[in-house]
Amino acid sequence: MNVLIVDDNEMTRTILRSILVAERHEVVADVGTAQLGLAAALERRPAMICLDIELPDRSGVEVLRDLLVQCPDAAVLMISGRQDIETIKTCMEMGAAGYILKPFNAEAVLQGVDAALKRNAQRLEKRAGPPASV
Repeated sequence: MNVLIVDDNEMTRTILRSILVAERHEVVADVGTAQLGLAAALERRPAMICLDIELPDRSGVEVLRDLLVQCPDAAVLMISGRQDIETIKTCMEMGAAGYILKPFNAEAVLQGVDAALKRNAQRLEKRAGPPASV
């Protein structure tokens, strides 16, 4: 699976990259701003986007909204230190496929990725509707 990482913290990007690559995922890009993240998402069309909420140029919640429109098939996994229930609820209701709290460990990331992929597959299935009868 190909993954895009959008987080302003270089250490977080490095750790996420290491965890994902160790599980044979391809990290197609890791960037530190919303603007670069949106551009990379449009260019690379990743299956999953790991998205921080606190970005220097825009809120990750706003970026989530754009990604869901511009890359509707991608699973967007929010990764943030913001633990307030309202933020988590907002992201999930908007269409995020999952939410991981910082600080995280490899197990939390991999479980979050698996759960997000399943949730996204269900979302895409619902969007497609029932199969046409013959």
